[in-house]
Amino acid sequence: MNAMATSGPRVLLRRLHDVMAGPGDVQSRLDQIVRAIAANMVAEVCSVYFMREDVLELVATEGLNPEAVHKTTLNMGEGLVGLIAQQARAVALSDAQSHPNFAYRPETGEEVYHSLMGVPILRAGRVIGVLVVQNRTMRDYADEEVEAMQTIAMVLAEMADAALRPTADAPAPAPAADLPFRMSGLTLNEGLARGVIVPHEPLVVVEHHVAQNIEVEKRRMDQGLDELRLQIDGLLSTATPGGEPTEILQTYRMFANDRGWITRLYEAVETGLTAEAAVERVQVDTRARMSQVTDAFLRERLHDLEDLANRLLRHLTGRVVTAAFETLPEDAIIVARNMGPAELLEYDRSRLRALLLEEGTPASHVAIVARALQIPVIGLLDGLLDRIGPGDTVLVDADNGQVFVRPGDDVRHAFEQNLSLRAAQEAEYASHREEPAVTRDGTRVRLNINAGLLVDLPQLDETGADGIGLYRTELHFMVRASLPNITTQAEFYGRVLTQANGRPVVFRTLDVGGDKVLPYLRRYDDENPAMGWRAIRLALDRPVLLRMQLRALIKAAAGHELNVMFPMIAEVAEFAAAKALLDLEVARWSRLDEPSPSRIRVGTMLEVPSLAWQLPALLPMVDFVSIGSNDLMQFLFASDRGNPRLSGRYDVLSPAALSFLRDVVRRCDAAGVAVSLCGEAAGHPVEAMALIGLGLRDISMTPAAVGRVRVMIQSLDLPPLRQFMTTLYDSPSRSVRDRLLAFAEEKGVAI
Repeated sequence: MNAMATSGPRVLLRRLHDVMAGPGDVQSRLDQIVRAIAANMVAEVCSVYFMREDVLELVATEGLNPEAVHKTTLNMGEGLVGLIAQQARAVALSDAQSHPNFAYRPETGEEVYHSLMGVPILRAGRVIGVLVVQNRTMRDYADEEVEAMQTIAMVLAEMADAALRPTADAPAPAPAADLPFRMSGLTLNEGLARGVIVPHEPLVVVEHHVAQNIEVEKRRMDQGLDELRLQIDGLLSTATPGGEPTEILQTYRMFANDRGWITRLYEAVETGLTAEAAVERVQVDTRARMSQVTDAFLRERLHDLEDLANRLLRHLTGRVVTAAFETLPEDAIIVARNMGPAELLEYDRSRLRALLLEEGTPASHVAIVARALQIPVIGLLDGLLDRIGPGDTVLVDADNGQVFVRPGDDVRHAFEQNLSLRAAQEAEYASHREEPAVTRDGTRVRLNINAGLLVDLPQLDETGADGIGLYRTELHFMVRASLPNITTQAEFYGRVLTQANGRPVVFRTLDVGGDKVLPYLRRYDDENPAMGWRAIRLALDRPVLLRMQLRALIKAAAGHELNVMFPMIAEVAEFAAAKALLDLEVARWSRLDEPSPSRIRVGTMLEVPSLAWQLPALLPMVDFVSIGSNDLMQFLFASDRGNPRLSGRYDVLSPAALSFLRDVVRRCDAAGVAVSLCGEAAGHPVEAMALIGLGLRDISMTPAAVGRVRVMIQSLDLPPLRQFMTTLYDSPSRSVRDRLLAFAEEKGVAI
């Protein structure tokens, strides 16, 4: 049994607390602390490094050369200490000198020490230092020792502020002027916004880590968890039944009652921590485990757990009120390190203009909900919270992933012009929403929207769209904690059809797998998720899941037309297998003598190029084909659309892509099979113009794009465009975008 396990962490925590509260200056107390830790951990060396001006400075040591204190520094990522700080993760090595990151500092005299264990010192979720122990022998550190060191590091964080106060040798840097600056991030939802910074919440900083009475802390944890559950139940009681917010909050309630999470909280209290320090301790453990997980879905669920933990911390510290419950300024730009979707739903949408996140990804729950609510969002704005303050003016260009903080007059003026222009354009688009999309020569084009959540459906009326060309059913599954049964699914699909009010809805069956993993399905790692075990491949291998969904769709569509579309069909045999399952469910339903759909149409997405060479065999079997331009272009050019290095390298307006699409449209038209296109290409006027020119008459896009595409169509004379397009297909250019733009300008097309 190791030394730490024998003596237990409580004794050491109590001793450290007494030293920190005792007499003497900061340096003398730090010196006592490293001696106490070294003795308790049976280590020859214990050292503490704190961050000062972006470098790690050795501030105290037992065992290394004392002359190195305040002289030895390491950059983030430099040496093992820098690696621990950079990755915010513990390291335990029996032979540290053989590690490629080992960096020798001759002034420290550490060459005689072989084993090393180090943990990050965190405050409010950020690395502020590193705690290290070393031994002469090649020692294997036990997991219990690593956990004990992490607990000790939390207590050490309390000393950071005092230890890093300016001294004669290290004066404080001059305060930075409140100068304008610009940051670039990842667009999670497009849009423009201006307003003032409102921090979502100052992260709860735990001030007291060492418990005075373990039983009192357990009772405080009991009370905090009870209040957390009551808060979630209160949110659930005000949410619209059956909607996505309800599903998300039910997931939160499941997490709040998770026995594993609760057990870890009480175990941390047993080590001698206060209730709030125990929550922080479990947060650190969860982040460390999740940072090593490659599964995108699991990483995103960490954000939901972070939300819960932060809520619990607020209850424990009495800081329950956040910006969401206060009166927001008229133009609020919410800024957060990250945010759970439930927190976003708490804000007054009439005053919320945009959301800025230091973290965040397109697959996160908060991004999905923000897109449905049409809130511009930019993520991956690393370090933003350190550079802004409440009330700062900010301009958000989420179209291009740009944030302008405290902008100068020239930037502000240019942005105001863009906002005014966009507002005028939106007003112009809205004035045409009751009009059909008809070209000047009388050709009708159907404009549909892509949707995936119930909160998307009001956009049908607001945009005047003809219907829903792509309903992504997987989003309803992704925001739930468990697999919805047939009745639940049917009720949901029924609400979609009812709110569509007679307009056609094309339901795409589950496109999950790869990087869109459901929490209640077994996960498989794919080296290339986009081309892995997903969509129809998963559905055919798990036919019960697909049959449940098809049965629910048939039940929901009683009296309505039902349009079912299968995703990622790579060969006709896959479509035939999927349609056979649909036929089985239709036959089963007819035997029950229940109300049936007025008509059932079945189609396929064309995303995998191989299917285009089987169209003669496919077309007699389908009622419609929908071209999925996003995945099709990815597979056509072997270009990962999520790879920033390939962004813009290939263009849907290339001769190759246009020729491919023209051939598909011609074959479908010749066979009398309806063909449409859904994807980003349909939502940009110049791309939409080219799609119409090559023969498409049915396109589906984001709701925000419908107005501008309609106005473009109404300004278009189709015969000259068709003639012009014939000159493009054999071009050797990588893109014909400039030629299409020139045509639009010459002909007065509203691009």
